[in-house]
Amino acid sequence: MRALQMKAPTSQPFPFGPFNSAMQRRWKKPADTAQTRLENRTRDSQLDKLTANLKRLATVLQLQHLISKRRGPHVSVQIMSRWKNIVGLNVDMGQLLRKYPHIFEVFTHPVKRNQCCRVSRRMEDLMLQEEAAVKECELEAVRRLKKLLMMSVSGTLRVHALWLIRRELGLPESFRDSIIAKYYDDFKLVDLETVELVGRDEDLGVAQVEIWREREYREKWLSEFETKYAFPINLPTGFKIESGFREKLKNWQRLQYLKPYERKEVVRVRTCGGIERFEKRAVGILHELLSLTTEKMVEVERLSHFWRDFCMEVNVRELLLKHPGIFYISTRGNTQMVFLREAYRRGCLIEPNPVYVVRRKMLDLLLLGWRHSRELHIESKEESDNVVGDEDVGVPRDGDWVIPILDNFDDNLCEISDSSVEELNDYSENKNSRNEHKLEG
Repeated sequence: MRALQMKAPTSQPFPFGPFNSAMQRRWKKPADTAQTRLENRTRDSQLDKLTANLKRLATVLQLQHLISKRRGPHVSVQIMSRWKNIVGLNVDMGQLLRKYPHIFEVFTHPVKRNQCCRVSRRMEDLMLQEEAAVKECELEAVRRLKKLLMMSVSGTLRVHALWLIRRELGLPESFRDSIIAKYYDDFKLVDLETVELVGRDEDLGVAQVEIWREREYREKWLSEFETKYAFPINLPTGFKIESGFREKLKNWQRLQYLKPYERKEVVRVRTCGGIERFEKRAVGILHELLSLTTEKMVEVERLSHFWRDFCMEVNVRELLLKHPGIFYISTRGNTQMVFLREAYRRGCLIEPNPVYVVRRKMLDLLLLGWRHSRELHIESKEESDNVVGDEDVGVPRDGDWVIPILDNFDDNLCEISDSSVEELNDYSENKNSRNEHKLEG
């Protein structure tokens, strides 16, 4: 019985105490991976907030694109509710549309009596302004594309990779026909999916960071040894500087590397400092790529389409996390967006361009929400009577052949009614004259 009452030995380790203090206890080293560094990084609340707002704007623009594909000027909310999986919404479509009254106008159709939606005039004007700004900056977009091809090892890039970042580069939707085919002296299509640079322009082979280095050398009187291979460092607020961090950063800033537009030598990884030089060259390429974008940001996932063309055989996300003073990765809105830290201040671009200005106006219109929406209700009441007229302009209907018949029928009725009125007047005059004759007799 005593044996049965004895407790089974537990699987817990022997407790650490004074009698076994001489025993060696092995501590598990915490994992240091790209995912842990991404979770433990110092956050930038302003850039995170900007990323979340841009994700909402991308959803709105996708809805506007789907509405523009429809035949009429408006779409019923019931049809738009089927687009939830296409856009990636987890809320009701009607709730989303009423959340942004400055972008979407929800009204009741006067004939069908169902809820319909159309894009507001202000949003349509901003879309036209964006198209005009992209067309105005066409030569600048050509220059960006030439610099990207000059950074490529083979001088070629895939058209699909460029199409993925066409909005970031300020390229139009049909850039294959409007830019690549138009500027045939600079670009050539090797096949349907590859574009090649015809000739290198050495005047364009100056990276954006070189301009900053020259300015630092002249204005701050720094030595050439300190600025020749340095990068602008802007550490986020609250960044914890560990011991030895400043010395490592100083040595890394002085480290030589092959610049993005240079083709003089091949970086050997196994040589002394070869890995560091190879990674610094990848940092220089990513810095130049972000500098060429209109908003100085791009999705991390889309950078993976350029690693082979730019010869960046490194983990891009891990490399970006190793340099928090140059890049910042935001994970808000279920997307990983990388920003160029030196280009932003308080969540806004320091040196704006025409395309960025128009897109910022779209974002401001989105952020208005329900504010100043009383004027919109007044305008919608004035225009509610013209909805059917606007829909019927220039659009043939199935029953249009009845209209001329009805018009002729109305004309005949008018003629009959006019003749009947004249007959009645003659009859009344004759009757009155007969009555007068009888009275006289």
